[in-house]
Amino acid sequence: MRRFARPFIVLAALVILVETWLWERIGPWLWRLVALLPFARLKQALHDWLTRLPPYATLGVFVVPVLVLIPFKLAGLALIARDHFILGCGVFFLAKVVGVGLEAFLFEACKPKLLEIPTFVRLYDMWNRWVVWAHGLVDPVKRRLQAYTRVIRGGRGGRAFRLLLRFRRIRRERAHLAGAAGQA
Repeated sequence: MRRFARPFIVLAALVILVETWLWERIGPWLWRLVALLPFARLKQALHDWLTRLPPYATLGVFVVPVLVLIPFKLAGLALIARDHFILGCGVFFLAKVVGVGLEAFLFEACKPKLLEIPTFVRLYDMWNRWVVWAHGLVDPVKRRLQAYTRVIRGGRGGRAFRLLLRFRRIRRERAHLAGAAGQA
């Protein structure tokens, strides 16, 4: 049973890591984009409004980007259903990236208020444990893939490539000897 569940577990870990990666990469871009906007008074008013909100109302602010982006995600899925796979995936992915970026931006602005909610603190700690778990599961696979790509990048003249050829030759010789012993 574990053999059948493992791909789903790895997929869940990858989803968690992709979400975390998007969160860490896109959030700072939005902060820089907001810093470039010339609406200093509007930005300050928005920041002041967010800091005046009580903790549970601050949590409600996170619903707005989700609700705004649902039609775009549905449009992406509809395009995929109508055989416009690349365009549909692009629309869906763009909506996902914008959504994660907005959530990251809002989270950084509202984090002190959110950490006043005990249930949120527990869920935030649980998410962080999942991220550590996902890294523990995916990082060894990632290191192996990086090692394989180093072998490939070494080219046919590289030391790693020659070592790989030697291992293949030894494996073939062992298989040949085992086959010869089985026929005798």
